Amino acid sequence: MAYFQNIGKIAYEGKGSDNPLAFKHYNPKEVVLGKTMEEHLRFAVAYWHTFTGAGSDPFGVGTAVRGWDSANEMDQAKARVEANFEFLNKIGIPYFCFHDRDIAPEGATLAETNKNLDVIVDLMEENMKASGAKLLWNTANMFTNPRFVHGAGTTSNADVFAYAGAQLKKSLEVGKRLGAENYVFWGGREGYETLLNTDMALELDNLARLLHMAVAYSKEIGFGAQFLIEPKPKEPTKHQYDFDAATTIAFLQKYDLKEYFKLNLEANHATLAGHTFEHEIRVAAINGMLGSLDANQGDLLLGWDTDEFPTDLYSTTLTMYEVLKAGGIGKGGVNFDAKVRRGSFEDVDLFLAHIAGMDTYAWGLKAAAKLIEEKIIDNIVDNRYRSFKDGIGAEIVAGRATLQSLEQYAMQNNAIKNESGRLERIKLVLNEVIYSV
Repeated sequence: MAYFQNIGKIAYEGKGSDNPLAFKHYNPKEVVLGKTMEEHLRFAVAYWHTFTGAGSDPFGVGTAVRGWDSANEMDQAKARVEANFEFLNKIGIPYFCFHDRDIAPEGATLAETNKNLDVIVDLMEENMKASGAKLLWNTANMFTNPRFVHGAGTTSNADVFAYAGAQLKKSLEVGKRLGAENYVFWGGREGYETLLNTDMALELDNLARLLHMAVAYSKEIGFGAQFLIEPKPKEPTKHQYDFDAATTIAFLQKYDLKEYFKLNLEANHATLAGHTFEHEIRVAAINGMLGSLDANQGDLLLGWDTDEFPTDLYSTTLTMYEVLKAGGIGKGGVNFDAKVRRGSFEDVDLFLAHIAGMDTYAWGLKAAAKLIEEKIIDNIVDNRYRSFKDGIGAEIVAGRATLQSLEQYAMQNNAIKNESGRLERIKLVLNEVIYSV
């Protein structure tokens, strides 16, 4: 069955086009810095927002009108699979991502739940073979069901921990079967509300134990996906253990997990942590931990995870600049962990939203490439830190300086002269680059 009958394949028509169902900047075969846009960006559709999201919010029920709506949960799950692959084909996105509970409903028991999952995975496998679409990553939803009220890997209930381990085992098997290139761990409820009833040390130790079990089992079954952890600072718990990139990296280093994991970074999560997206990417990149991106944006006037489609050119330009300077995202991709607004409830809005996000990232990619080709930022940074290229600065960088030698230099060099950072000028130049491509 076709669910988007009135929509054809979305094509690249260029900046002069006034067709809303066409790309103005995303030309998948256009070469930028030696690779096509498609290779640089590796776009993915988020199954949960696109096919299971109903447009509800804390104050109202869903508004979305979808052709795959059904009273029977398994029939609806099968219809969503068909809609997913039709959408991927028409929008021209090569990848998709999902949580296990996005694609199949839970049953009365774990065995029944796994049986439901197997039925849908069978159908997905058939459609992947027929369409050529690929799974960027999958993950386990261990936060929605009430059993996870106190967390999964960090729960205070050993029975819940055991269930989480069983669910994780099945999810890894699904990832292997469908050829997932990555596997994401998102600790939706891995945190705490108050220290008054929390054994933080035990919770962190147990979380590490669960991750080590996952590493061991993936080796046992030959699942070679890149493991990713997705930082998030708050919501739903007051304090998540994977607060931001730096906190997550420290956790992985402490528990000897760093060699097995990279980070899946989300723009809206960076906002909630009080960072920019480019900050989180830079922190991951300089630690060799940049894995994949969840592309969205938050509303700076609201204090929660609004998951809007990315349309901020300034942000996507700086995001892609960091990605390019880091050498790309490897096996990762740009997953649209974003949802249409509650008022955008028609099927066509799913296409319009993804087109907006894809064009904005393509625009940002082109602007970032120009910044790199013309060495605009490189020259600014090199000039600012030129005092470390020779003299006492070179001694410091080389590790030859001591406190005694620094004192001797400072005693003989009383005239210190700082220079302006010229930030306003730099931002104007950045604007000029963005709007010139």
